[in-house]
Amino acid sequence: MEETPRVCSIQSHVVYGYVGNKSATFPLQLLGFEVDAINSVQFSNHTGYAVIKGQVLTDKDFDDLVEGLIGNNLDVYTHLLTGYVGSLTFLDRIANFVKHVKAKNPNLIFVCDPVMGDNGRMYVPAELLPTYSNVLAPLADILTPNQYEIELLTGCTIKTIDDAWQACDILHDRGCKTVVLSSTNLGDTQHFLALASSRIGEGMKLTISIPKLDASFTGSGDLFTSLLLAWSHKTGNNIKLAMEKTVATMQKVLQRTEAYAKAKGVCPKNLELQLIQSKQDIEKPHVEIFAKGEACDCKGNKDK
Repeated sequence: MEETPRVCSIQSHVVYGYVGNKSATFPLQLLGFEVDAINSVQFSNHTGYAVIKGQVLTDKDFDDLVEGLIGNNLDVYTHLLTGYVGSLTFLDRIANFVKHVKAKNPNLIFVCDPVMGDNGRMYVPAELLPTYSNVLAPLADILTPNQYEIELLTGCTIKTIDDAWQACDILHDRGCKTVVLSSTNLGDTQHFLALASSRIGEGMKLTISIPKLDASFTGSGDLFTSLLLAWSHKTGNNIKLAMEKTVATMQKVLQRTEAYAKAKGVCPKNLELQLIQSKQDIEKPHVEIFAKGEACDCKGNKDK
């Protein structure tokens, strides 16, 4: 009998709404994954609300959880997923945990969302950047920065698609197999442009144009990364198909969320992702937006 894939997901948690692990767990489970969640924080709700209460997982708390997993031989995973981390010491512990689980399962896929900022502004301490750039990015099988984050990671300024490919190549040369820019400003007034560059197999570079919606969503990046993890696995690392299915689900979830908020009144509560209502779109995405790209003869490409 084939083993069910198991993900360890280290992200934030909220009691109400959908960000971090709350945004990632349900889709992953629907798509056939066991999910072991380590909640880096537990808050009442996301930070877009007027009042936020809760707790932060301390370094010792994290060490205790990992010690329990190791002590019971429960630290065996097919995938590791990381999202928002707010402190350097916690990020260092995650880096050590990545190395540990990769040593235990050399075939483990590490999916890293290097959450540091957006639109030219960092919202984590700048001291996290070297660890993301020099430690986690080289360990990552799939890295999902936005445009600002890949500029931070590589020191490149991205004004054109060629600039973006150059930045992706820098991360490939450090060891990352697949780089997906979840959003860039390289589209037009009506569309975002997402890009993906992979050195798996023959290699692939592709773009996908995503219609803009008239709303701002929280937790959508966490959903995107979890879906990309799932569909990369389920399609045998076919990055084109994985991106198309991920975007298909994303569009339906966000369109449904936008419609609900406009009907009920736009506010943080009504803009919580309509995940439960999108169960069918998560399980069976209908692809309407197709990626454009081609195989590339990537220098140093050795992954099959």
